[in-house]
Amino acid sequence: MTIRNGRPVRDMFRLDTHGFVFVDHATRMKDFTDEDERKRVYEPEVAALIKQHSGASEVVVFDHTIRIGDEQARTAANARPPVKGVHNDYTENSAPRRVRDILGDEEAEKKLAKRYAIVQVWRPIRRTVVIDPLAICDARTIPSKGFILVERRYPYRTAEVYHIAHNPAHVWYWFPRMERSEALVFKVFDSDASKLARFTAHTAFDDPDTPADAWPRESIETRTFAFFD
Repeated sequence: MTIRNGRPVRDMFRLDTHGFVFVDHATRMKDFTDEDERKRVYEPEVAALIKQHSGASEVVVFDHTIRIGDEQARTAANARPPVKGVHNDYTENSAPRRVRDILGDEEAEKKLAKRYAIVQVWRPIRRTVVIDPLAICDARTIPSKGFILVERRYPYRTAEVYHIAHNPAHVWYWFPRMERSEALVFKVFDSDASKLARFTAHTAFDDPDTPADAWPRESIETRTFAFFD
């Protein structure tokens, strides 16, 4: 598939139309591996960012995943590797289940009665991303078929994701050489079936122009619930 450089057209993207936005986003974070600092500094930054682009009245941050390409550094940071497989992180079933997991049944039922979405923020945590960058598909070009439900079984719960089948209609973008001060905000579920963008298809990929001596990718993806009045 062709993957287009999204930087020249970055201002055209809208969260509810394309499923993602690419933004400049300065952060006061010093060390993204510090859980206390993330909670104190980064989570309010992310909540404000998502409110700005989604129109949500409340944003709840519930998970951070650090991904590092180098195996030794990944082990030291208790991180995960980049994912090279086109997917969407939640399904029609797993999205409301995750709200219940995090908020508890009583609070969740109040929230689930209105529109809600799961919105993620992805960014480099140290250096420019030059290897294993993230590609994302224009939601307008994802037909309502080709969603392959996959279970992920953990000792304490069973999660579900969608793998996305290839379709020649897909239109893909990436944002080369993302910096620590830039972020990709994208929606992986929306309870409002009337919205054009309810899911995204995204994946890390092998850029053939990657320098042979490129440093490993180091990134963080933050998952949130966006609640609407």
